Amino acid sequence: MDAVLFDFSGTLFRIESTESWLRAVAEESGAEFTETELTAAAQALEAAGAQPGGANPLELPAHLAEVWSVRDESAALHRTAYTGMSRRVALPDPALHDALYERHMTPPAWAPYPDAAEVLRTLRDQGIGVGVVSNIGWDLRPVFLAHGLDAYVDTYVLSYEHGVQKPDPRLFTVALEALGAAPARTLMVGDSRPADGGAAALGCRVHFVEHLPVAERPDALLPVLDLVGVARRRAAPTRS
Repeated sequence: MDAVLFDFSGTLFRIESTESWLRAVAEESGAEFTETELTAAAQALEAAGAQPGGANPLELPAHLAEVWSVRDESAALHRTAYTGMSRRVALPDPALHDALYERHMTPPAWAPYPDAAEVLRTLRDQGIGVGVVSNIGWDLRPVFLAHGLDAYVDTYVLSYEHGVQKPDPRLFTVALEALGAAPARTLMVGDSRPADGGAAALGCRVHFVEHLPVAERPDALLPVLDLVGVARRRAAPTRS
């Protein structure tokens, strides 16, 4: 393989828990919640699908169905979709809905999976091109930079910057052209079969990982190195 394309959310990084998300915004804004109220509000936001990168909504309201289906095609659509979901939940201050949306775009809201740095660094060391192809409505580059992973990424292809979202093959094509890679020699790694599986239409090999909390998925990315024919780094021997 000459190149590997990675999805962002649920593949290389994971968003914080809904409760952590709400707690951080409440503390910054001075909004007052009892622990019981905060827990209940976080659960309601999660059920509503209000957190980008978090759980899907349990129910999709009719008035948001159209914008939800194309939410990753522009920054405006993305904000409208997610703040619309958030506003289905009553919070003590209406301004919290916009504050929650702003919070999810900050580096502290995201954590890389434990093996992400090792995999990206090894691919870079072996001269294999790396691209990030994401359905998203905001610029995720600062997240990679803040977590020290930007140096291992050759190109970012973000849906909102191109007005098209996965599984449309056009988004993957942009990444392949940027890397100068042939589809048959490219691996796409993601957590969504419907979205990331779109790369297969071009002839890319596709590998899926599970969208789990960081603590529950310590090494799911390591098999990527085997798939592209790169030896994993051996752990240094421990001293007795």
